[in-house]
Amino acid sequence: MKPLYHPAVEDVTVESILHALADPVRFLILSEIIRAQCPKTCSNFLRLDNRTLAKSTLSQHFRILREAGLIRSERKGVEMHNTTRCEELKPRFGTMIGAIMAAYKEQFEKKPDEGQTGCPPQ
Repeated sequence: MKPLYHPAVEDVTVESILHALADPVRFLILSEIIRAQCPKTCSNFLRLDNRTLAKSTLSQHFRILREAGLIRSERKGVEMHNTTRCEELKPRFGTMIGAIMAAYKEQFEKKPDEGQTGCPPQ
């Protein structure tokens, strides 16, 4: 089996973090891993935000998060256990990751009547 790639902290870039978090699904995955404070398996995310994700799509999202340096994945039998690397990255990136996560959370929680633009109800 091919070994998993986890970049060293000094090889993690701002661009890779921004790319990884540019997708709302990856934001949700990372926020759930952070919130859990314990390893989460990939199968925990087959149903996310009221939609079902294909295993291949989910694998791709985890690969991008892992190669960006945001998560660490470890094979245990047939399962992949994922943990956050945010504490590891904090000395290098400070509050950047937390600020991005907070901005996403605020965006998701904003209701249409709170200034979001969109199509009027029909």
